[in-house]
Amino acid sequence: MNIIKLNAINSTNDYLKRLSSQQFVENFTVVTAENQTNGRGQMGSEWKIESGKNLTFSILVKDLLLEINQIFNLNVAVAVSVIETLVSFEIKNFAIKWPNDILAEGKKIGGILIENSIKSDGEIVSIIGIGLNVNQKHFENLPKASSMSVLQKKDFDKEEVMVSIVENLRRNISFIMNKNSSEIWKKYHENLFKKGIPMPFENKEGNKFMGIIQGVSKTGKLEVLLENDSVKTFDIKEVVLLY
Repeated sequence: MNIIKLNAINSTNDYLKRLSSQQFVENFTVVTAENQTNGRGQMGSEWKIESGKNLTFSILVKDLLLEINQIFNLNVAVAVSVIETLVSFEIKNFAIKWPNDILAEGKKIGGILIENSIKSDGEIVSIIGIGLNVNQKHFENLPKASSMSVLQKKDFDKEEVMVSIVENLRRNISFIMNKNSSEIWKKYHENLFKKGIPMPFENKEGNKFMGIIQGVSKTGKLEVLLENDSVKTFDIKEVVLLY
């Protein structure tokens, strides 16, 4: 496994993107940083962590040759890979909050940001950014945040956690490449936060409504059963789950 370790960087995603544009970079190369000064979440939201305590790393995935309408398979594979690692480290009561937040005990412990580029031959090259709260103990002004250490009351070997995630991802991507993604999708839906439970939502216009999450479509849209018994799909940032 090719791992590039940095002390501090503005963004591991940006670093890996720039590196792969300048030279050949081996598939599944990992860039990790002890301190990330400009980490990003979905739709440009900021990802802040305590230096040296947590995992911030990016993985290069290429030669997957997915069709563009199947690209959310990769998101599913990454989220499931993180969940599988949490299981192996005995973290309980975890969930995937659509689209790609990782929760445990109802609190956020991780997030995923995938940036894709399409080459002229149709190949999709992906930079997968993962942030995971591992050994941080205090989250000032972040009441919905937690970490593996807080949950288990012990510290973890960060590199061991990271290697586990990458190995899980390699295996799950091989399933996708062999057109066998049904089991990964099953695990994703089994661990989908608040699936099948009546919950309040708010749309981008600020209107609140009740709905029940049915699942996530193959293109990554959230499927919600409304009070009039219709099912509506929502894209990222079109709806917020109030919890």
